[in-house]
Amino acid sequence: MIRRENRLRREYIFRKSLEEKQKTLEEKREKIRDALENNTKIDYNLRKDAIELAKGSDWGGQQYEVDSEYRWAGSQDPKIVITTSRDPSSRLKMFAKEMKLIFPNAQRINRGHYDVKQVVQACKAQDSTDLIIFTETRGNPDGMLVCHLPFGPTAFFSMANVVMRHDIPNCGTMSEQYPHLIFDNLNSRLGQRFTTILKHLFPVPKPESKRVITFSNTDDFVSFRHHTFKETEGEIEMTEAGPRFELKPYQIKLGTLENLAAAEDEWVLRSYTNTARKRTFLSVARDDDATAE
Repeated sequence: MIRRENRLRREYIFRKSLEEKQKTLEEKREKIRDALENNTKIDYNLRKDAIELAKGSDWGGQQYEVDSEYRWAGSQDPKIVITTSRDPSSRLKMFAKEMKLIFPNAQRINRGHYDVKQVVQACKAQDSTDLIIFTETRGNPDGMLVCHLPFGPTAFFSMANVVMRHDIPNCGTMSEQYPHLIFDNLNSRLGQRFTTILKHLFPVPKPESKRVITFSNTDDFVSFRHHTFKETEGEIEMTEAGPRFELKPYQIKLGTLENLAAAEDEWVLRSYTNTARKRTFLSVARDDDATAE
């Protein structure tokens, strides 16, 4: 079993390296194609190989994803396992139970004394697609880890302003329909990456579903909201079903939780650089926003 997992992992890493080479080649071809069409100078670094790249530019436009982690997403419903850090408080247990109702087809397990490697191996044995772990500080949920199985990636989020269902006034009932998803202002390349990670935690909903889950980005803080709606006399009435919280992504690892030490960093938030406060990573400024400023 261990030999098989190691072999599959090596094959996967090899296919990902082919993907990166193909992606770099296609970017060079695109630059040559734009220079020829617009009659502009070719980049100095590409002049040596410009003729060979120009010959192959007509055959460009291939898919970059030689082996995408989510290539089978949508063909079957995700199978998610939810757990917590060791020795969870009663508040974290309650929050994990509420989040189990958020994700359809999710299963919550008690962490007990199992380490991360044992939990990941158990999830792989059950053909689970994702593992979600919630962490806490002094009884308040403050972190979420999303590990896509069997080969990754693993996304890390810090969590703030958690309000659970029983703290929301006039909280509606929890629907079990597959929800519609709204991703607002996640239009950068990194934002699309996190959109891909989050949206594949949910199955494809039916058109008549009355349940909506929103991920709205503001200054790299992603607000999570959960609503149900109904039509009354031609108007839409929305009711918040909870819970609600804000997510702050800070890392993506190209691997699973049991081998993070050997996994490569796809992206890491550098909070202590001089330009960290001025930059937004999950969104790009729109033209109308830039003109308004």
